[in-house]
Amino acid sequence: MSAPPVIERKPRDTALSARLGRLIPQREHIENSRWLRPFAGSVLRSDLWRFTRRSVPRGVALGLFIGVIIPMAHFIVAALLAVFVRANVPAALVATFVGNPVTVLALWALAYKVGELMLHADAMTAIAPVARTMQQTQTDVLLQRITGAGLDTALGLLVIASLTASVGFLLTGWVWRWWVARKRAARLALALERRALRAQAGPHPLP
Repeated sequence: MSAPPVIERKPRDTALSARLGRLIPQREHIENSRWLRPFAGSVLRSDLWRFTRRSVPRGVALGLFIGVIIPMAHFIVAALLAVFVRANVPAALVATFVGNPVTVLALWALAYKVGELMLHADAMTAIAPVARTMQQTQTDVLLQRITGAGLDTALGLLVIASLTASVGFLLTGWVWRWWVARKRAARLALALERRALRAQAGPHPLP
């Protein structure tokens, strides 16, 4: 009696992987960009395009921060900064989509409210530490130049960008560990199933 055939199961996450693959920017986009072409040697380094448990969360955090706080040229700034912080370039570029034409109005409205509340609370204190620190370090001028917004909105964007990047970093790290554990569990379950099928089939009869 021949052993029952072992059915190869297709991974359930094939469709999800294909969809994510379509979202991930390709190297050709960097090579064809006139702004990034001079830096292609650094941006296209293989280690910056390798998906690892450290580089991907770093890239997501960087992309979220840049996407929120910088109104234009998200891709260029995120790709260049990824070189310095050794972040995953595709993850950083995808994460910048948080600052898109659909979300930017709501994002800036929220940033204005946050910044206004912070500066109002700061002005009610005796020494106004936030305003004084920003004036002494020229942070207020820098934020307004980077964001192209008034101080209230610029400060709010900084707060939102920092919180979003922090949450994105932690959440991506957790999802990465869950994904790896899920794949390991699936491989283990398949190996146990194959072993059980072989045990049920028993030894092959001699001819």
